[in-house]
Amino acid sequence: MVTTIQEEAMAYDPSSRHVMSMFYKRLFPYKPFFRWLNQSDAPGKLWTHREFAFTIENDVYIRYNSYNTAYDFQKDVLRLVPSRFEIGPQYSHRPRDRKTLPSGVLQPLRRELVFDIDMTDYDEIRTCCTDKKICKRCWGFIAAAVKVLDKGLRDTFGFKHLLWVYSGRRGIHCWVSDTLAVDLTDDQRRALVTFLEVIKGSKEQAKKVNLRGGRDEVPLHPFLAEALKTLKDRFKKLCLTDQDVLKTERGWEALLALAPNDRATTDKLRQIWESDPDRSSMKKWSDVGDQVNAEREAKTPMGRKWNAALEDIILQYTYPRIDAEVSKHRNHLLKAPFCVHPGTGRVCVPVDPEKVDEFDPDTVPTVGELLAELDRASPSDSNGKMIEDYDRTSLKPYVEMLEKHARAIMEDVKGARGAKEETTEF
Repeated sequence: MVTTIQEEAMAYDPSSRHVMSMFYKRLFPYKPFFRWLNQSDAPGKLWTHREFAFTIENDVYIRYNSYNTAYDFQKDVLRLVPSRFEIGPQYSHRPRDRKTLPSGVLQPLRRELVFDIDMTDYDEIRTCCTDKKICKRCWGFIAAAVKVLDKGLRDTFGFKHLLWVYSGRRGIHCWVSDTLAVDLTDDQRRALVTFLEVIKGSKEQAKKVNLRGGRDEVPLHPFLAEALKTLKDRFKKLCLTDQDVLKTERGWEALLALAPNDRATTDKLRQIWESDPDRSSMKKWSDVGDQVNAEREAKTPMGRKWNAALEDIILQYTYPRIDAEVSKHRNHLLKAPFCVHPGTGRVCVPVDPEKVDEFDPDTVPTVGELLAELDRASPSDSNGKMIEDYDRTSLKPYVEMLEKHARAIMEDVKGARGAKEETTEF
């Protein structure tokens, strides 16, 4: 009887210490991982003074681990076999020495600028899944967030080295490794995130976008105006077509709660929709447009208010929902790329922002599938050359993405160092 990779993968339980031990021994890409974080081949303080935190058996959490070399790190991972581990900042001293240091001496100094976007923050909008579930349809919200943030961080702030990483279940992380980003203080990070953050307020708060301070004639910042261009078409496809967010009374009432204080118009829209409950979200949005156009033609003050409201609505439904606290502080810990999510068994793999719309979380390899692939694979390539185990599995393209990313960072760091030395000599 012929079995598939998926059937064979079922024999590998990601909660098993033995399975995770095989993953860390054979598949985790230690060398590119080290080069990415260290930004050099020779261990520097970005590595030796870096904190790693591990979750091991029985949910025991071990913080303030640090290592001299990538090999030391690998040995400890193989000893501990963590269910997951997280990466922290470079500290003023080696984190492992903290107990021998005077109180308050150990301080975070450098750290990648990081962002965390979680699908659960979209539960009030998405209609296909809730809570921990995610599918290709609601991944569209994550894809929209990546497109906006990636462009903004590159064009507005000039950052180059962005690594997007699927969280293993329902979200995505971004690591910005430019020297300028790594050197940001907490105050600077807070200011940057405050600029980027648009969606604010609790789940109970209806309107979460307040960009103009009540002055409807105030234009959006160029960054947000550019983001809005990106999001307008996505709003129609993602929210109105794929998610059909205005289909139910609850959905359309949520939209009307974001409208300006124009009871005559909102009552008229409500009446149209109640009389035709099967009306699609796209048609309902067209109804809103018809009412707004009537206000515009009449050149009423309410027309300006509706213009601003429609922009805010599109942003509220599609703009990135950032977990701001993750980004503001250098001492924050974030799950490492190439961990295995203990709930899904999926590996936290890099995502190409250019192809984020094509990404499907359901196709990300699980630890079981990778080990099953290894069972079937040849130990060498077609030329008889021994290769890394991950190169013989579907993890290979993701490792290559990390390798390429690490090389680009190292080249820039080396070039900047050389330019500085030339300036000093002169």
